[in-house]
Amino acid sequence: MTLTKQKIGFQHVGSFLRPNGLKQARRAYDDGFLTRKDLTEIEDEAIKDLIINQKEAGLKYVTDGEFRRSYWHLDFFWGFEGVEHIHYGEGYHFAHEETRDDTARLEGKISFNPITHPFIRDFDFVKSVTDEIGGVLPKQTIPAPSQLYIELIRGDNLQKVQEFYPDQNDLIHDIQKAYHDAIIAFYDEGARVIQLDDCSWGLFLDENFLKTDEGKAYANSGIQDTFIELNNGALQDLPEDLTINTHVCRGNYHSDFAFSGGYGPVADELFAKENVDSYFLEYDSSRAGGFEPLAKVSGDKNVVLGLITSKSGKLEDRQNIIDRIHEASQYIPLDRLWLSTQCGFASTEEGNVLSEQQQWDKLKLVKSVIDEVWK
Repeated sequence: MTLTKQKIGFQHVGSFLRPNGLKQARRAYDDGFLTRKDLTEIEDEAIKDLIINQKEAGLKYVTDGEFRRSYWHLDFFWGFEGVEHIHYGEGYHFAHEETRDDTARLEGKISFNPITHPFIRDFDFVKSVTDEIGGVLPKQTIPAPSQLYIELIRGDNLQKVQEFYPDQNDLIHDIQKAYHDAIIAFYDEGARVIQLDDCSWGLFLDENFLKTDEGKAYANSGIQDTFIELNNGALQDLPEDLTINTHVCRGNYHSDFAFSGGYGPVADELFAKENVDSYFLEYDSSRAGGFEPLAKVSGDKNVVLGLITSKSGKLEDRQNIIDRIHEASQYIPLDRLWLSTQCGFASTEEGNVLSEQQQWDKLKLVKSVIDEVWK
């Protein structure tokens, strides 16, 4: 893969708070009071308004805010052939909350069909809006291949993996191919920036987990190599003008988090070996550790420092953010650094605990610091 060297441009990680009208429409659809066509029209209007607001905020790359999704990751998985939507009976356990219990489980071999996967139509709509209003470019966010892998082997889901894929190499191959086909489909529709959102590394960062027998076994399992194999395999032989970024997350649900710990335990694999153009990294609290692991970022890859939290509406001290950027530049040159929020504002449709005005104030702060630090 050839790494592009273009400037990152002012962009948000991805998700935005869903407007109340959109939330009400989704509930009405679930309850049978709205047709799919009615809901799509309401989603289209909300997304068009969001894109216009992103342009007015100065963003260069815009998303649909993930307004059509319930989850940042599961909706994409459910679009693959061979993957079904079930209720697991238990949600993901965050520091203070448990999520809803949806999951993705195999019901056959995995493949990508551009006709049936809804995200292609969703991107087409975003592209049509950006073409219409001009001055902004569309960005597509999807969960990383490694994220699908760990969902499929989660607990009882593993039984279905063993049924359809007795040889793990076949599973890895099909995930890689499904993702590669999806990325090419987005590219053919005009996508030039695609972001892989990835929480799969989080357990390696959590010191409390790594101290347990289960954590020690996980850390020594070789699964980091599997993550790199999955992600890099999906990214082989892509067009040179396609930018692939990744956002490494510690969990973002209703302003709660799932993991704590610095990037040191994954730096040798993730930072040195993953074939992406830029890393969007969470650095909004002491839970993220120091900047020292950034020295392991290989080649000319960029790092986008997520120094602005999306988990609360309180604005950070501007000078402190600027000071931390310069602190990070001790480990990676300033011209390969950039700034963003640490995550989206609504990785699930529940959203984080802040107001819509506060989310725009956060982005205003991000832009003003970018303008000052990088002129």
